[in-house]
Amino acid sequence: MKFHPNELFLYFDPSSTTGKQTRAIAHSLSAHVNEMDYNKVKLTTTIWKDLLNQLQLHPKKLLNKAHPEYQLKIRGNAFDDEGWLNVLMKNPELIKGPIAIRNDQAVLCEKPSDILKLEPAEKKIINRFTSL
Repeated sequence: MKFHPNELFLYFDPSSTTGKQTRAIAHSLSAHVNEMDYNKVKLTTTIWKDLLNQLQLHPKKLLNKAHPEYQLKIRGNAFDDEGWLNVLMKNPELIKGPIAIRNDQAVLCEKPSDILKLEPAEKKIINRFTSL
């Protein structure tokens, strides 16, 4: 997924407490927040592959194992890569928290302040020059 450098992408549940708080912080970080409500927008397996690569996480690490639906549908099953992608695509409510992306960096926001791990574009440029 490619976005404008000033854009912050947020995939989340806007009705959850963590989602609301993460959204507020996101808007303080960027004037351009692309919000996607995972109750309304289902991501494709291709997009999930990209997200997982950016997050550098296995799909199972994104899931809330305490969620009743996880216990009912997922626990005890062995899925291949495609199976995990389908789990994410069909059950976004099982994700532990919002997913935020900015400047080719992604973070799973288990707590709202995790979004602060995303480095702003200006800082990234400065870091490139100081490392030369």
